[in-house]
Amino acid sequence: TLFLDEIADMSLALQAKILRAVQEREIERVGGAEAIPVSVRLIAATNRDLKEAIKQGRFREDLYYRLAVVVIRLPRLAERGDDLLQLTSFFVRQFGERYDKGIRAISDRALDLLRNHAWVGNVRELRNVVERAVIVAT
Repeated sequence: TLFLDEIADMSLALQAKILRAVQEREIERVGGAEAIPVSVRLIAATNRDLKEAIKQGRFREDLYYRLAVVVIRLPRLAERGDDLLQLTSFFVRQFGERYDKGIRAISDRALDLLRNHAWVGNVRELRNVVERAVIVAT
């Protein structure tokens, strides 16, 4: 199983290579001359609208339909209030231990700020924000 994160960011040339590997079930090593058979299951993720990327010529329609056999849509982090609080607590504990900080709680003001943020970068953005906050905490 191969996980392709942020597939919408791949160049069209790389998308073509991925598509070929999926269709032909073989790859060629860089500088190689012979095809190597592969059996691979792909899981791809993106936070972008791939159908819009297709319209704009930034994503291959044929690859989209090869990958879109089973689509799981996860709501944005900003739409998942309970998850936001649980993930924040998890990251505070994780980074508190990593940076040897004795953080016991998150202030109500900080929680309000977190709840009202758009979280365009979803969990990655939350993780980075919490890590930064823990690092600068006194």
